[in-house]
Amino acid sequence: METVRRALFYLLCLGILGAGAELLLLEHYEDPWQLAPLIVLGLGLIVLVWCGVTQSRVSVRLLQTVMAVFIVTGIIGLWMHYSGNAEFELEMAPTRSGLSLVWESLRGATPAVAPATMLYLGLLGLVYTGRHPSLVPTSCEEP
Repeated sequence: METVRRALFYLLCLGILGAGAELLLLEHYEDPWQLAPLIVLGLGLIVLVWCGVTQSRVSVRLLQTVMAVFIVTGIIGLWMHYSGNAEFELEMAPTRSGLSLVWESLRGATPAVAPATMLYLGLLGLVYTGRHPSLVPTSCEEP
């Protein structure tokens, strides 16, 4: 199990670094909403490394909290990307609606499902911290 946990740790590190690099290359920092995922990714990397080094209960719990923030950030990002594309599509074709609007909004200039990367990373982080050895009570502790 330790080998799997180590692999998850490195996959999470690579995913966070890759997503952060991509956002920086895309200059995804024009306003505070665009800066939010970069901040969350940076915080996630710091806490992940701390957790990997110390393996303490506090670091694991904090990492779980940050991974939940990743998930929320991903959901907000999905909504913002999709709604921005939908707004643009409605400006271009005010009568568009239904599945046509959904389809064009998903295919719009802003990658509508790109923020799902944050969801994926958050879920991967929760899998990494699930049943973590530092969370298992010892025989001296109350369950």
